[in-house]
Amino acid sequence: MFHNHPCTASTTAPFGGLSRAVGRLLIIVLALLLPLSGAQAADSSSPAQRLTELLEPLKTYSADFQQKVVSQADQGGSMQNASGHMWLSRPGRFRWEVSEPYSQTVVSDGEKIYLHDPDLQQVSIRPLDQRVTHTPALLLSGQADELTDSYSVTRRQQGTTEIFTLSPKTNETLFESLDMTFRSEQLTGLDLTDSTGQQTRISFSNIRVNPQIDEARFRFRIPEGADVIRDRQSP
Repeated sequence: MFHNHPCTASTTAPFGGLSRAVGRLLIIVLALLLPLSGAQAADSSSPAQRLTELLEPLKTYSADFQQKVVSQADQGGSMQNASGHMWLSRPGRFRWEVSEPYSQTVVSDGEKIYLHDPDLQQVSIRPLDQRVTHTPALLLSGQADELTDSYSVTRRQQGTTEIFTLSPKTNETLFESLDMTFRSEQLTGLDLTDSTGQQTRISFSNIRVNPQIDEARFRFRIPEGADVIRDRQSP
């Protein structure tokens, strides 16, 4: 038997019971899952166009991840670590399993996002929409000319490593900057900085690009006896 409760949490956090670190992961993952379409009008040599070229072929993605959250006050010391495995499938589907230092699972089936915290015996459910990410759809929409209207995109390269920095031109996003690192044209790292100077650094390993992923990965079955917290707009 499930125990249902409405959720009235602020939209500045993906879930009321979700740790800030995992919340940051979710924001980045959702940004990456936005549908991509070919850019037409941008200069082919622009950073935004190059970023589009790297992301457009990515339909599915699987990798182990290591995350470190670092605050400005810690002077580079890690204040929170997490690790696990993630699977992505465009558009809008993912499974993010945190194995250390605690167990949590975040699943999106393309319509709803489920957070399962086994320790709390709790499942939080919210619709997959822009309120969850607080990042405009143009972020990674693939339209490079429109992307540059909302974000300053810069690129630096050393050998086969390319780093793109996205800086929003308004204050309507949850981050000050987002770095995306590609090595040999493969996404290997993300680095998000918020308005307080706190950084979330994520590195990927054992990467598989466009693997065949079982559809069951993106379906979530609520465990018997779980406490279910639903967003007010989630049926």
